[in-house]
Amino acid sequence: MTEHNENPESRVPTRVIGTPPTDGPIVDNDPIHVPADVPGVVPQDPVKVRKAERLVAFLFLITFLAGVAFIASYVIFQVGTIDKTAASNYALGGSLAVALLSLAVGITVWVRQIMPKYNLVQERHSMASDEDTREYVKETFLQGADESGFVKHRLLRRTLLLAAAPLGLAPLFLLKDLGPLPGTSLRHTVWGEPTKNGKPRRLVVEGTGQPIRAADFNSPGGILSVVPQGYEEDLDALAKATLILLKFRPEELKSGTNLNWTHDGIVAYSKICTHVGCPAALYEQTTHHILCPCHQSTFDAADGAKVVFGPAARPLPQLPIGIDEEGYLVAKSDFKVPVGPSFWERGDAEAQVRENA
Repeated sequence: MTEHNENPESRVPTRVIGTPPTDGPIVDNDPIHVPADVPGVVPQDPVKVRKAERLVAFLFLITFLAGVAFIASYVIFQVGTIDKTAASNYALGGSLAVALLSLAVGITVWVRQIMPKYNLVQERHSMASDEDTREYVKETFLQGADESGFVKHRLLRRTLLLAAAPLGLAPLFLLKDLGPLPGTSLRHTVWGEPTKNGKPRRLVVEGTGQPIRAADFNSPGGILSVVPQGYEEDLDALAKATLILLKFRPEELKSGTNLNWTHDGIVAYSKICTHVGCPAALYEQTTHHILCPCHQSTFDAADGAKVVFGPAARPLPQLPIGIDEEGYLVAKSDFKVPVGPSFWERGDAEAQVRENA
């Protein structure tokens, strides 16, 4: 049997970089150790360091509370209307701004008032690192960890980790916004849903909620942005159901327009561009062209909103409209084809196939 002379100290685990030494306690009022052979290094005043430590810990605590407030705001302030969305934006933006600002100020104070002051001179050297260089890097890292006070100031270290915890969890909560797959929901809009009184849903002016009497919308070339009555503040519904209402002379309408879905030269098209979903809200009265400002898709409103220019792949869907007994414009049914970008339609068709399988 071969005997091995093993040094007992070699079995002792070496110190992990960045952890306190095991040969003695760390005293809070001890100055940060600065090697005497390092020229130009000036340690901070221990009294000022102690004051700065409390300030930084306070800022990290604010970061923690603001991070918790961000997560709570995401849960409490739900969206759905313009006012609710504004309140959610204010709460989320304010809490996140306070968290990031206090964290940045705390780290800045830490560096400027706790770490020692010195000048760094970088020497040029060959790309290959020898053993001496690696040992030097290790010593430099340990020196930097010691000078930063991360090991010495337990309160700073613990409050920093506490401050970072909610900020690390925040992205997990934001993943909820991805939501479930839309399924076949993109195929339908609220225009096809029955009203409480069982009557057709009226078209109302976006912003004012005023219903539109067909006799009052009698100027050829006129254009209105229209939303469904009862959903004026429902952003989810308006994302698919917003319309452009146009008035034509009878002789101006072409074969691409379904005349059975018009009333007295009034035509309603989806306002959602079929390219990527931007609002197609610009109108050239002389050419009857509807323009999308995002990527310049152009649609001929007099010819069923067919694409005449740009990347859009299909026309803007036309909504069947008519009038009720009081002469107000109403939707006779939902859109006959899906609204919005073409990739919505493809995804919706695939979901329909899976449901029917």
